[in-house]
Amino acid sequence: MIASAEPEAADCRQPSVRSRARHDDMTRPALDVGRRRVVAPRNSDRRGDAADFRAYADRRDAQARERLIRAHLPLANAIARRFDRGGRVPLEDLQQVAALGLIKALERFDPDHGFAFSSFAVPTMEGEIRRYFRDFTWSVRPPRELQERAVRIERERERLATQLGRSPTARELAARIGCTLDDVVDALEAAQARGSDSLDRPVASDDADGGSLGDRLGVEDSGFAAAEATVTVDGLLATLSEREALAVRLRFHEDLTQAEIGARIGCSQMQVSRILRAALTQLAGHAGGEAAPPRPVRRQLALD
Repeated sequence: MIASAEPEAADCRQPSVRSRARHDDMTRPALDVGRRRVVAPRNSDRRGDAADFRAYADRRDAQARERLIRAHLPLANAIARRFDRGGRVPLEDLQQVAALGLIKALERFDPDHGFAFSSFAVPTMEGEIRRYFRDFTWSVRPPRELQERAVRIERERERLATQLGRSPTARELAARIGCTLDDVVDALEAAQARGSDSLDRPVASDDADGGSLGDRLGVEDSGFAAAEATVTVDGLLATLSEREALAVRLRFHEDLTQAEIGARIGCSQMQVSRILRAALTQLAGHAGGEAAPPRPVRRQLALD
């Protein structure tokens, strides 16, 4: 019984394999990446990575490539979290973009240069995410110069707000960036093109059914087309003589017959027909772009 108890006591004094691994992780140095601390790899891991880097650089070993990508994915995820702006772009998308940057960095990395892979991969992943923000997160693509200025203004506005304790004015932003006030205004307006909204999005309302955003938008008013047509016709009638303009108005506006028009303007029905035919031909020519002949200033004929 005594002999059998001693091994149990010895086992109790020895830490488990999991405890030793946890202790090793706690005693290993950590790297600050954004808002997350990434534990630095063990010396054995570094030696294994160095062998995998050499194998992939020399022979493009697929298994070594797979191990390297898996080993550095936590670093890519930490870089993605640094650019997480609270839901504007899903974090999963940023992680995929960072992983793509990691793969590109691995493809171009040369272990013979003597520097650490992380010092080469981190700028590559950050550049890939910034390129993604620039090229794929804008609903409407403004010119690149305007786009980059809008991004810079947004970054400087956050810094100035922290320093001043309030939201900076457009003049303060212009002085900080070194551009004109109009440039700041244009960039702020362009920044609104980043996001878009669906017309089918439900609108919050006190009613049970508030409808969608599309229901709140205005509709085309036919009155605008009628007003535009009236202005066009008035301009064309101004090119006619007083008698021709009066005949056209009586025929097409008041819907009088040719005999009634003749009685109003003091001529026969045949003369009214000729007047209308000549007036319509002249209006068609002017509407088609022909220059209107100059007309003397005339006074309006009485209709009664």
